[in-house]
Amino acid sequence: MNQYILSIDQSTSCTKALLFDRNGDLAGRFDLPHRQIINEKGWVEHDPEEIWTSLIGAVRGVLDNNGIDGGAVIGVGLSNQRETAVVWEKNSGKLLYNAVVWQCGRGTEICGRIDAQGKAGLVKQSTGINLSPFFSAAKIAWVLENIPDARQVQEKGTLCCSTMDSWLIYKMTRGESIKTDYSNASRSQLMNISSLKWDEDICALFEIDPATLPEICDSNGLYGYTDFDGILPKAVPIRAVMGDSHGALYGQGCLRPGMIKTTYGTGSSVMMNVGEKPVHSEKLVTSLAWGIDGKVEYVLEGNLNYTGAVIKWLVDDLGLIPSSKDAEKLASEARQIEGLYLVPAFSGLGAPYWDDNARAIICGLDRTCGKAEIVRAAEECIAYQINDILRLMKSEAGLDIQVLRVDGGPTRDSFLMQFQADIAGTKVFVPNVEELSGMGAAYAAGLSLGIYNPNEIFIRSAGTEYTPSMDEQKRNALYDGWLQAVGKTLLR
Repeated sequence: MNQYILSIDQSTSCTKALLFDRNGDLAGRFDLPHRQIINEKGWVEHDPEEIWTSLIGAVRGVLDNNGIDGGAVIGVGLSNQRETAVVWEKNSGKLLYNAVVWQCGRGTEICGRIDAQGKAGLVKQSTGINLSPFFSAAKIAWVLENIPDARQVQEKGTLCCSTMDSWLIYKMTRGESIKTDYSNASRSQLMNISSLKWDEDICALFEIDPATLPEICDSNGLYGYTDFDGILPKAVPIRAVMGDSHGALYGQGCLRPGMIKTTYGTGSSVMMNVGEKPVHSEKLVTSLAWGIDGKVEYVLEGNLNYTGAVIKWLVDDLGLIPSSKDAEKLASEARQIEGLYLVPAFSGLGAPYWDDNARAIICGLDRTCGKAEIVRAAEECIAYQINDILRLMKSEAGLDIQVLRVDGGPTRDSFLMQFQADIAGTKVFVPNVEELSGMGAAYAAGLSLGIYNPNEIFIRSAGTEYTPSMDEQKRNALYDGWLQAVGKTLLR
């Protein structure tokens, strides 16, 4: 009987269950979406119990749809949306509030208070992350400040505060394990990236008790055992946990300094492996890539709040196109209008601008601008934002970028990928396998269990390569126009 690694990829919009066979090939996939709970203030939440129900449904679906007996599953990997914060009571598993999603900026006031104390530099120095409401710390602090039950449970000593991975591990192990890995911990804005421990001084700034936070473990550590509420005939080990972008970096085989990938999703993460020593940056984030077998590696990262979400906005809110799949065709048919830019600062701008108060604009409209041209500007703004970070990374790390490896649903859009190669002036490689985040977690789990060969598993390189075709003068002119458009969104 074949043996499989079951990988869970819990993302912002859905939960995917993935099966990888002994060769590391994808043998099955099943997705289930969950609600995006958005109020009139633009705050974004998820129901963690709904996500858990979706996870169980996805596991059952991937086994049933592919005719695979649960007894063939020998191990589990988990990749997850990062920074999204969950607060619950340890003994009962009772949620004290919905999960506050990474996109949500409700912690702005809390970060402002810390900044007013002159502590923003300390936060950056210790955690590698610019003080920002988009990381977990301010979200957890908001729950503790605004939900009376949370403070009461904290005083009793049974409060758990974590990212989504720890909540799912808790549920998968029936409450026996409350752990996180280095990659997720480094994105919380609560871990010291030098000591590799929860930073008591930073926790105090956010009024979070370090005792409420999960145990930090190697990304390929043992996180407990699960049978997914009886779906599997016996419990199997959870042998890998990674934040989704870190999982994609690992799955892309970016194991050496200077290798870089971009995950395109609702938002996007640009991540460069910088090796065993951190590279500190004023405008980029320094995080842990992972911890493997007791050794950690670092990354430089830039995060964007609205990339794929811009196209979703065109579909759901403006009704310009029936689905995201229609964007590629319209964009390729559109006229190029000089000076037309869309800057998607719907909830501020992340790296490299870090302006929570910036607001979205469309500029450079003329009378000939129609639906197709707006769609094209939306597609192009994704590539411009990625390019902002690529340029800064090359400068900060002192490393040239030979190939940009990419993953995520939007990489199926050939217009976007070609424009990305053109505006960045570098080759873009799209692997044939789409599920890179889950694949990275699966490979880490399979390597830990000894079913994959580390010298063979990362050499799968089939895919599509996009080569730059735009001349340098035009590239520079377009990018200068983008920078001018961004300048109009920023506070003066």
